[in-house]
Amino acid sequence: MNNETKELITIEELCNTLSIGRNTAYRLLNENKIKAFRIGKVWKIPKMAVDEFILAQSQLKEN
Repeated sequence: MNNETKELITIEELCNTLSIGRNTAYRLLNENKIKAFRIGKVWKIPKMAVDEFILAQSQLKEN
């Protein structure tokens, strides 16, 4: 397994990274705007998916 797939962050880390609240974070996850998965009730968020989201959002603002 490569290092990229090992890097999972928590919902709290997602909130800190994007400077957003928990409600917004859950909305982004539930709307599949950030690719993630759940094990039971716990979200597992690949750091790579957060990086892709940030890049996609910044490209939208450039146009």
